[in-house]
Amino acid sequence: MRPVLAVLLAAVCFGTTGSARALADVEAGALSVGAARILIGGGLLALVAWLLSRRRSAEPAAAPRGGARRGMPTPLVIALGAAGVVAYQPLFFLGTETNGVAIGTIVALGSAPVLTGVADWALSRRFPGWIWVVATAVATIGVVLLSGITAGSTGSVSGIGLLASLGAGASYAAYTLAGKALLDRGWSSTSTMGVLFGWAAAASLPLLLLSGPSWLVTPEGALLALWLGIVTTTVAYVLFGWGLARLSPATVSTLTLAEPLTATLLGLLVLGETLDATATAGLVVLALGILVLAIPRRRSVSATA
Repeated sequence: MRPVLAVLLAAVCFGTTGSARALADVEAGALSVGAARILIGGGLLALVAWLLSRRRSAEPAAAPRGGARRGMPTPLVIALGAAGVVAYQPLFFLGTETNGVAIGTIVALGSAPVLTGVADWALSRRFPGWIWVVATAVATIGVVLLSGITAGSTGSVSGIGLLASLGAGASYAAYTLAGKALLDRGWSSTSTMGVLFGWAAAASLPLLLLSGPSWLVTPEGALLALWLGIVTTTVAYVLFGWGLARLSPATVSTLTLAEPLTATLLGLLVLGETLDATATAGLVVLALGILVLAIPRRRSVSATA
């Protein structure tokens, strides 16, 4: 269960983003906040990876894992993964701003596990398994119910917004699969996350400067940036990478649907939000989908103990 719990804890860290922004009450655009988050968190991940690599420099390099496919050059894998990290947040926010938070979130979060699982299946010939299919379907239904979207309530939907949300899901799949590819080539989880997010941090600096960083000099803005950078990025992706090294990309992507579950619970407990009956049902269904995926993993581990 430890890899499963690591990914779930990472998702809990991700899920604090919205509540942190609401409590900070900082006047900053989503692009600026996202760029600051990656700049701080990615820089710290790169620093952690560098420090650990110095400690391990005298050790022999790990051999590539069995079944690893080396078709794509490593620099290209890193470039694609870092591009996915940088692209995810602006595409996600463009989708939510164009079609609303509900639809944008559904399309982005709902498509990410599916795109990750299908791409991993195509690239590695590893079928994620029927348990993953069922768990992903159930969890996605829970996300839809949680959003409050009902038939006839969506109004007009922008094609550009949908493409942006799908792009966010594809970006998530890109950096997850790139990370797994590096892990399969013998990289450590910290080195993998460090190099992907380190390059993403470098690319985020001009985005932050262009989008207006003045909010960072306020006490609230500085605290928000540190929380998002340290907790929701550095700590979260150390856990995410450790779990990814031991689980399939498809499984990891579905487990991270605990992010909207966490965000909703924090909204209820911290921000005083309320849920109607449909959203409450969605909360239960989403939790059930995650449990469907997590419980068999626990049984398989205990069976081999």
